[in-house]
Amino acid sequence: MISETITIRGHIIDSLTLSRVLDVILELGGEYYVESFEMGRTREEPSTAVLRVSADDGTTLDEILLEVERHGASAQDGSVSLAPCEKDGVYPSGFYSTTNLPTHVRIDDQWVEVRAIEMDCAVRVREEAGERIAECVSFADVRQGDQLIVGHDGIRTSRWEPEKADEGFGFMTSSISTERPKRTLIRRVAESMKATREAGKDILFVGGPAIVHSGAGPLLEGLIHDGWVDRLHAGNALATHDIEAQLFGTSLGVGLEQGTPFRHGHQHHLRAINEIRRAGSIREAVEQGVLKGGIMHACVLRGVRFVLAGSIRDDGPLPDVVTDAIQAQRAMRELIDGIGMAVLVATTLHSVATGNLLPAPVRVVCVDSDADTVIKLADRGTHQAVGLVTDCEYFLRELGAALADD
Repeated sequence: MISETITIRGHIIDSLTLSRVLDVILELGGEYYVESFEMGRTREEPSTAVLRVSADDGTTLDEILLEVERHGASAQDGSVSLAPCEKDGVYPSGFYSTTNLPTHVRIDDQWVEVRAIEMDCAVRVREEAGERIAECVSFADVRQGDQLIVGHDGIRTSRWEPEKADEGFGFMTSSISTERPKRTLIRRVAESMKATREAGKDILFVGGPAIVHSGAGPLLEGLIHDGWVDRLHAGNALATHDIEAQLFGTSLGVGLEQGTPFRHGHQHHLRAINEIRRAGSIREAVEQGVLKGGIMHACVLRGVRFVLAGSIRDDGPLPDVVTDAIQAQRAMRELIDGIGMAVLVATTLHSVATGNLLPAPVRVVCVDSDADTVIKLADRGTHQAVGLVTDCEYFLRELGAALADD
Protein backbone atom coordinates (compact mmCIF):
# COMPACT_ATOMS: atom_id res chain seq x y z
CA MET A 1 0.00 0.00 0.00
CA ILE A 2 1.02 3.64 -0.56
CA SER A 3 1.19 5.81 2.55
CA GLU A 4 1.37 9.47 3.53
CA THR A 5 1.68 11.16 6.92
CA ILE A 6 -0.89 13.81 7.79
CA THR A 7 -1.21 16.13 10.79
CA ILE A 8 -4.37 17.62 12.32
CA ARG A 9 -4.05 20.37 14.89
CA GLY A 10 -6.58 22.43 16.81
CA HIS A 11 -9.68 21.74 18.89
CA ILE A 12 -10.14 18.56 16.91
CA ILE A 13 -12.06 16.55 19.50
CA ASP A 14 -14.90 18.82 20.61
CA SER A 15 -15.33 20.09 17.03
CA LEU A 16 -15.52 16.46 15.81
CA THR A 17 -12.82 17.24 13.23
CA LEU A 18 -10.78 14.15 14.10
CA SER A 19 -13.76 11.82 13.77
CA ARG A 20 -14.71 13.41 10.43
CA VAL A 21 -11.19 12.89 9.08
CA LEU A 22 -11.15 9.25 10.17
CA ASP A 23 -14.58 8.66 8.60
CA VAL A 24 -13.40 10.18 5.30
CA ILE A 25 -10.34 7.93 5.20
CA LEU A 26 -12.41 4.78 5.70
CA GLU A 27 -15.26 5.82 3.40
CA LEU A 28 -12.83 6.41 0.52
CA GLY A 29 -11.20 2.99 0.94
CA GLY A 30 -8.13 3.94 2.94
CA GLU A 31 -6.64 2.85 6.23
CA TYR A 32 -5.04 4.84 9.03
CA TYR A 33 -2.62 4.35 11.88
CA VAL A 34 -2.33 6.90 14.70
CA GLU A 35 1.40 7.59 15.01
CA SER A 36 1.00 10.11 17.82
CA PHE A 37 -1.72 12.00 19.62
CA GLU A 38 -1.25 14.88 22.05
CA MET A 39 -4.38 16.16 23.72
CA GLY A 40 -4.68 19.76 24.82
CA ARG A 41 -4.81 20.10 28.59
CA THR A 42 -6.95 23.24 28.71
CA ARG A 43 -9.85 24.68 26.68
CA GLU A 44 -7.44 27.01 24.93
CA GLU A 45 -4.64 24.51 24.23
CA PRO A 46 -4.95 22.70 20.89
CA SER A 47 -4.64 18.97 20.33
CA THR A 48 -2.40 17.39 17.68
CA ALA A 49 -2.84 14.07 15.88
CA VAL A 50 -0.32 12.56 13.45
CA LEU A 51 -1.77 9.84 11.22
CA ARG A 52 -0.22 7.51 8.67
CA VAL A 53 -2.81 7.18 5.87
CA SER A 54 -2.56 4.26 3.44
CA ALA A 55 -4.37 3.27 0.24
CA ASP A 56 -4.01 0.61 -2.45
CA ASP A 57 -2.99 3.09 -5.15
CA GLY A 58 -1.89 6.67 -5.66
CA THR A 59 -5.20 7.81 -7.13
CA THR A 60 -7.14 6.72 -4.05
CA LEU A 61 -4.57 8.23 -1.72
CA ASP A 62 -4.68 11.55 -3.58
CA GLU A 63 -8.48 11.59 -3.30
CA ILE A 64 -8.26 10.95 0.45
CA LEU A 65 -5.65 13.67 0.94
CA LEU A 66 -7.77 16.15 -0.99
CA GLU A 67 -10.86 15.44 1.12
CA VAL A 68 -9.17 15.44 4.55
CA GLU A 69 -7.43 18.69 3.67
CA ARG A 70 -10.84 20.37 3.65
CA HIS A 71 -11.02 19.55 7.35
CA GLY A 72 -7.60 21.06 8.06
CA ALA A 73 -5.50 17.89 7.79
CA SER A 74 -2.15 18.37 6.04
CA ALA A 75 0.49 16.15 4.46
CA GLN A 76 3.81 17.65 5.53
CA ASP A 77 6.52 15.37 4.17
CA GLY A 78 9.22 17.08 2.11
CA SER A 79 9.17 20.38 0.27
CA VAL A 80 6.81 21.46 -2.49
CA SER A 81 7.31 20.39 -6.08
CA LEU A 82 7.07 22.96 -8.86
CA ALA A 83 6.17 22.69 -12.52
CA PRO A 84 6.05 25.40 -15.21
CA CYS A 85 2.88 26.48 -17.03
CA GLU A 86 3.18 25.60 -20.71
CA LYS A 87 0.67 28.22 -21.90
CA ASP A 88 -1.33 31.18 -20.63
CA GLY A 89 -4.44 30.25 -18.67
CA VAL A 90 -3.52 26.57 -18.20
CA TYR A 91 -2.19 25.00 -14.99
CA PRO A 92 0.36 22.17 -15.21
CA SER A 93 -0.99 18.64 -14.74
CA GLY A 94 -1.25 17.56 -11.12
CA PHE A 95 -1.48 21.16 -9.84
CA TYR A 96 -2.35 21.69 -6.20
CA SER A 97 -5.92 23.00 -5.85
CA THR A 98 -6.37 25.40 -2.93
CA THR A 99 -8.96 25.58 -0.17
CA ASN A 100 -9.89 28.79 1.65
CA LEU A 101 -8.07 27.65 4.81
CA PRO A 102 -4.86 29.39 5.96
CA THR A 103 -2.13 27.61 4.00
CA HIS A 104 1.65 27.37 4.35
CA VAL A 105 4.04 25.71 1.90
CA ARG A 106 7.62 24.55 2.51
CA ILE A 107 10.07 26.16 0.10
CA ASP A 108 13.83 25.70 0.58
CA ASP A 109 13.19 24.22 4.06
CA GLN A 110 11.16 27.23 5.17
CA TRP A 111 7.41 27.43 5.74
CA VAL A 112 5.91 30.30 3.73
CA GLU A 113 2.33 31.52 4.05
CA VAL A 114 0.33 31.55 0.81
CA ARG A 115 -0.80 35.10 0.08
CA ALA A 116 -4.41 36.04 -0.77
CA ILE A 117 -5.68 32.52 -0.11
CA GLU A 118 -8.98 31.56 -1.73
CA MET A 119 -10.55 28.30 -2.79
CA ASP A 120 -10.25 26.63 -6.21
CA CYS A 121 -7.02 28.28 -7.39
CA ALA A 122 -3.41 27.17 -7.82
CA VAL A 123 -0.33 28.37 -5.92
CA ARG A 124 2.37 30.26 -7.81
CA VAL A 125 5.90 30.56 -6.43
CA ARG A 126 8.02 33.49 -7.56
CA GLU A 127 10.85 35.79 -6.53
CA GLU A 128 10.15 39.17 -4.99
CA ALA A 129 12.99 41.39 -3.71
CA GLY A 130 15.26 38.36 -3.46
CA GLU A 131 12.69 36.37 -1.49
CA ARG A 132 10.60 33.44 -2.61
CA ILE A 133 6.87 34.02 -2.11
CA ALA A 134 3.77 31.89 -2.66
CA GLU A 135 0.44 33.30 -3.81
CA CYS A 136 -2.93 32.18 -5.11
CA VAL A 137 -3.38 32.54 -8.86
CA SER A 138 -6.55 32.01 -10.90
CA PHE A 139 -6.78 30.48 -14.37
CA ALA A 140 -7.29 33.94 -15.85
CA ASP A 141 -4.07 35.32 -14.37
CA VAL A 142 -1.61 32.46 -14.81
CA ARG A 143 0.98 32.90 -17.56
CA GLN A 144 3.32 30.66 -19.53
CA GLY A 145 6.47 29.97 -17.54
CA ASP A 146 4.90 30.58 -14.12
CA GLN A 147 6.08 28.06 -11.52
CA LEU A 148 3.12 26.36 -9.82
CA ILE A 149 2.98 23.85 -6.99
CA VAL A 150 2.05 20.32 -7.99
CA GLY A 151 1.15 17.44 -5.69
CA HIS A 152 0.56 17.56 -1.94
CA ASP A 153 4.06 17.42 -0.45
CA GLY A 154 5.20 20.35 1.64
CA ILE A 155 1.73 21.84 2.12
CA ARG A 156 0.16 22.62 5.48
CA THR A 157 -3.41 23.87 5.92
CA SER A 158 -4.78 25.03 9.25
CA ARG A 159 -8.41 24.57 10.14
CA TRP A 160 -9.59 28.03 11.16
CA GLU A 161 -11.15 28.19 14.59
CA PRO A 162 -12.89 31.21 16.09
CA GLU A 163 -11.17 33.25 18.74
CA LYS A 164 -13.06 33.71 21.99
CA ALA A 165 -14.53 36.97 20.72
CA ASP A 166 -16.00 35.06 17.79
CA GLU A 167 -17.58 32.22 19.75
CA GLY A 168 -21.00 33.85 19.67
CA PHE A 169 -20.76 33.95 15.90
CA GLY A 170 -21.03 30.16 15.76
CA PHE A 171 -24.75 30.36 16.51
CA MET A 172 -25.76 28.66 13.27
CA THR A 173 -23.27 25.84 13.01
CA SER A 174 -26.08 23.29 13.22
CA SER A 175 -28.41 22.47 10.34
CA ILE A 176 -30.25 25.30 8.58
CA SER A 177 -33.78 25.84 9.84
CA THR A 178 -36.46 28.53 9.68
CA GLU A 179 -37.46 27.66 13.24
CA ARG A 180 -34.80 29.69 15.03
CA PRO A 181 -35.01 32.67 17.43
CA LYS A 182 -34.35 35.22 14.71
CA ARG A 183 -34.22 38.38 16.80
CA THR A 184 -31.61 36.85 19.11
CA LEU A 185 -29.54 35.65 16.16
CA ILE A 186 -29.67 39.05 14.47
CA ARG A 187 -28.42 40.67 17.66
CA ARG A 188 -25.46 38.32 17.57
CA VAL A 189 -24.78 39.38 13.98
CA ALA A 190 -24.80 42.99 15.22
CA GLU A 191 -22.37 42.07 18.01
CA SER A 192 -20.03 40.51 15.45
CA MET A 193 -20.22 43.63 13.30
CA LYS A 194 -19.33 45.76 16.32
CA ALA A 195 -16.43 43.43 17.16
CA THR A 196 -15.23 43.65 13.55
CA ARG A 197 -15.30 47.43 13.71
CA GLU A 198 -13.49 47.47 17.07
CA ALA A 199 -10.78 45.28 15.53
CA GLY A 200 -10.25 47.92 12.84
CA LYS A 201 -11.55 45.69 10.04
CA ASP A 202 -13.95 46.63 7.24
CA ILE A 203 -17.42 45.17 6.67
CA LEU A 204 -18.49 44.04 3.21
CA PHE A 205 -22.19 43.99 2.31
CA VAL A 206 -23.41 41.82 -0.57
CA GLY A 207 -26.97 42.51 -1.64
CA GLY A 208 -29.62 41.56 -4.18
CA PRO A 209 -32.53 43.52 -5.70
CA ALA A 210 -35.08 41.96 -3.32
CA ILE A 211 -33.82 44.47 -0.78
CA VAL A 212 -35.35 47.23 -2.91
CA HIS A 213 -38.40 45.23 -4.05
CA SER A 214 -39.35 44.51 -0.42
CA GLY A 215 -39.13 48.16 0.57
CA ALA A 216 -35.98 47.62 2.63
CA GLY A 217 -33.82 50.00 0.58
CA PRO A 218 -34.06 52.83 3.15
CA LEU A 219 -32.93 50.41 5.87
CA LEU A 220 -29.74 49.54 3.98
CA GLU A 221 -29.28 53.20 3.12
CA GLY A 222 -29.44 53.97 6.85
CA LEU A 223 -26.80 51.35 7.67
CA ILE A 224 -24.49 52.92 5.10
CA HIS A 225 -25.02 56.44 6.45
CA ASP A 226 -24.43 55.14 9.99
CA GLY A 227 -21.05 53.73 8.92
CA TRP A 228 -21.80 50.00 9.12
CA VAL A 229 -21.00 49.26 5.46
CA ASP A 230 -17.50 49.90 4.12
CA ARG A 231 -17.68 48.04 0.79
CA LEU A 232 -20.47 46.70 -1.43
CA HIS A 233 -20.77 43.81 -3.89
CA ALA A 234 -23.91 43.73 -6.01
CA GLY A 235 -25.19 43.45 -9.55
CA ASN A 236 -26.84 45.75 -12.03
CA ALA A 237 -30.27 44.97 -10.58
CA LEU A 238 -29.74 46.24 -7.01
CA ALA A 239 -28.35 49.55 -8.23
CA THR A 240 -30.88 49.93 -11.04
CA HIS A 241 -33.96 49.35 -8.91
CA ASP A 242 -32.55 51.48 -6.09
CA ILE A 243 -32.18 54.33 -8.59
CA GLU A 244 -35.61 53.58 -10.09
CA ALA A 245 -37.08 53.88 -6.60
CA GLN A 246 -35.48 57.30 -6.15
CA LEU A 247 -36.49 58.68 -9.55
CA PHE A 248 -39.96 57.14 -9.94
CA GLY A 249 -41.00 55.72 -6.56
CA THR A 250 -41.25 52.21 -8.00
CA SER A 251 -39.32 48.96 -8.10
CA LEU A 252 -39.97 46.78 -11.15
CA GLY A 253 -42.75 49.25 -11.89
CA VAL A 254 -44.59 48.57 -8.61
CA GLY A 255 -45.17 51.57 -6.35
CA LEU A 256 -43.24 51.15 -3.11
CA GLU A 257 -45.80 53.19 -1.18
CA GLN A 258 -48.98 51.96 -2.91
CA GLY A 259 -47.94 48.36 -3.56
CA THR A 260 -49.65 48.42 -6.96
CA PRO A 261 -48.23 48.55 -10.50
CA PHE A 262 -47.87 51.96 -12.13
CA ARG A 263 -49.14 52.50 -15.66
CA HIS A 264 -46.14 51.99 -17.95
CA GLY A 265 -44.15 51.21 -14.80
CA HIS A 266 -42.35 48.40 -16.58
CA GLN A 267 -40.38 51.12 -18.37
CA HIS A 268 -39.18 52.85 -15.22
CA HIS A 269 -36.01 50.81 -14.70
CA LEU A 270 -34.97 51.47 -18.30
CA ARG A 271 -35.58 55.18 -17.90
CA ALA A 272 -33.58 55.13 -14.65
CA ILE A 273 -30.65 53.46 -16.42
CA ASN A 274 -30.91 56.02 -19.22
CA GLU A 275 -30.70 58.95 -16.78
CA ILE A 276 -27.53 57.58 -15.18
CA ARG A 277 -25.99 56.84 -18.57
CA ARG A 278 -26.77 60.43 -19.59
CA ALA A 279 -25.00 61.70 -16.45
CA GLY A 280 -22.00 59.46 -17.15
CA SER A 281 -21.88 57.42 -13.93
CA ILE A 282 -23.60 57.01 -10.58
CA ARG A 283 -21.11 59.39 -8.94
CA GLU A 284 -21.65 62.03 -11.63
CA ALA A 285 -25.42 61.64 -11.26
CA VAL A 286 -25.05 62.38 -7.54
CA GLU A 287 -22.76 65.34 -8.17
CA GLN A 288 -25.15 66.74 -10.81
CA GLY A 289 -28.13 66.44 -8.48
CA VAL A 290 -29.87 63.84 -10.66
CA LEU A 291 -29.70 61.22 -7.90
CA LYS A 292 -30.61 62.65 -4.49
CA GLY A 293 -31.08 59.62 -2.26
CA GLY A 294 -30.97 55.84 -1.97
CA ILE A 295 -28.40 53.09 -1.48
CA MET A 296 -26.04 54.10 -4.27
CA HIS A 297 -26.34 57.79 -3.35
CA ALA A 298 -25.32 56.87 0.22
CA CYS A 299 -22.35 54.87 -1.09
CA VAL A 300 -21.08 57.90 -3.01
CA LEU A 301 -21.56 60.29 -0.07
CA ARG A 302 -19.97 57.94 2.47
CA GLY A 303 -17.09 56.85 0.24
CA VAL A 304 -18.21 53.20 0.19
CA ARG A 305 -16.31 51.38 -2.55
CA PHE A 306 -18.52 49.13 -4.66
CA VAL A 307 -18.30 46.59 -7.46
CA LEU A 308 -21.36 46.02 -9.63
CA ALA A 309 -20.79 42.77 -11.51
CA GLY A 310 -22.91 42.25 -14.61
CA SER A 311 -24.72 39.20 -15.97
CA ILE A 312 -26.05 38.10 -19.35
CA ARG A 313 -29.63 39.12 -18.46
CA ASP A 314 -28.87 42.73 -17.46
CA ASP A 315 -30.79 45.58 -19.02
CA GLY A 316 -28.66 48.56 -19.96
CA PRO A 317 -26.58 48.08 -17.93
CA LEU A 318 -25.64 51.04 -15.76
CA PRO A 319 -22.32 52.59 -16.81
CA ASP A 320 -20.67 51.49 -13.54
CA VAL A 321 -21.39 47.80 -14.14
CA VAL A 322 -18.39 45.58 -14.95
CA THR A 323 -19.65 43.44 -17.84
CA ASP A 324 -16.52 41.30 -18.28
CA ALA A 325 -16.88 38.42 -15.78
CA ILE A 326 -13.11 37.95 -15.36
CA GLN A 327 -12.59 41.67 -14.77
CA ALA A 328 -15.49 41.62 -12.30
CA GLN A 329 -13.82 38.78 -10.38
CA ARG A 330 -10.59 40.73 -10.23
CA ALA A 331 -12.39 43.84 -9.00
CA MET A 332 -14.22 41.83 -6.34
CA ARG A 333 -10.92 40.27 -5.22
CA GLU A 334 -9.40 43.70 -4.75
CA LEU A 335 -12.42 44.87 -2.79
CA ILE A 336 -12.32 41.99 -0.24
CA ASP A 337 -8.68 42.57 0.69
CA GLY A 338 -8.47 43.22 4.42
CA ILE A 339 -12.16 42.83 5.31
CA GLY A 340 -13.13 41.24 8.62
CA MET A 341 -16.77 40.37 7.95
CA ALA A 342 -19.14 39.85 5.03
CA VAL A 343 -22.93 40.16 5.29
CA LEU A 344 -24.65 38.47 2.33
CA VAL A 345 -28.33 39.33 1.91
CA ALA A 346 -30.94 38.13 -0.61
CA THR A 347 -28.70 37.08 -3.48
CA THR A 348 -27.65 33.56 -4.41
CA LEU A 349 -25.21 34.25 -7.25
CA HIS A 350 -23.37 37.16 -5.65
CA SER A 351 -23.26 35.38 -2.28
CA VAL A 352 -21.64 32.27 -3.77
CA ALA A 353 -19.32 34.36 -5.96
CA THR A 354 -18.15 36.38 -2.96
CA GLY A 355 -17.90 33.31 -0.74
CA ASN A 356 -15.58 31.67 -3.27
CA LEU A 357 -13.12 34.55 -2.81
CA LEU A 358 -13.11 34.77 0.99
CA PRO A 359 -10.47 33.21 3.24
CA ALA A 360 -11.83 31.13 6.12
CA PRO A 361 -10.99 33.62 8.93
CA VAL A 362 -13.44 36.18 7.50
CA ARG A 363 -16.76 36.11 9.38
CA VAL A 364 -19.58 35.39 6.93
CA VAL A 365 -23.33 35.58 7.54
CA CYS A 366 -25.77 34.69 4.77
CA VAL A 367 -29.40 35.81 4.96
CA ASP A 368 -32.11 34.69 2.54
CA SER A 369 -35.78 33.77 2.59
CA ASP A 370 -34.86 30.58 0.72
CA ALA A 371 -32.89 28.01 2.73
CA ASP A 372 -31.34 26.71 -0.52
CA THR A 373 -29.24 29.86 -0.86
CA VAL A 374 -27.75 29.40 2.60
CA ILE A 375 -27.14 25.70 1.99
CA LYS A 376 -25.56 26.25 -1.44
CA LEU A 377 -23.03 28.66 0.00
CA ALA A 378 -21.76 26.09 2.50
CA ASP A 379 -21.94 23.23 -0.02
CA ARG A 380 -19.68 25.15 -2.40
CA GLY A 381 -16.90 25.48 0.14
CA THR A 382 -17.63 28.54 2.30
CA HIS A 383 -17.75 26.36 5.42
CA GLN A 384 -17.30 29.29 7.81
CA ALA A 385 -20.59 30.84 6.68
CA VAL A 386 -23.43 30.91 9.17
CA GLY A 387 -26.96 31.24 7.89
CA LEU A 388 -30.26 32.82 8.74
CA VAL A 389 -33.43 32.00 6.80
CA THR A 390 -35.66 35.06 6.97
CA ASP A 391 -37.04 38.00 5.00
CA CYS A 392 -34.44 40.65 4.14
CA GLU A 393 -36.68 43.54 5.25
CA TYR A 394 -37.11 42.00 8.72
CA PHE A 395 -33.39 41.24 8.97
CA LEU A 396 -32.27 44.76 8.04
CA ARG A 397 -34.84 46.41 10.31
CA GLU A 398 -33.83 44.31 13.32
CA LEU A 399 -30.14 44.65 12.50
CA GLY A 400 -30.40 48.44 12.38
CA ALA A 401 -32.13 48.47 15.77
CA ALA A 402 -29.52 46.15 17.31
CA LEU A 403 -26.63 48.23 15.97
CA ALA A 404 -28.21 51.38 17.38
CA ASP A 405 -28.15 49.91 20.90
CA ASP A 406 -25.12 50.75 23.03
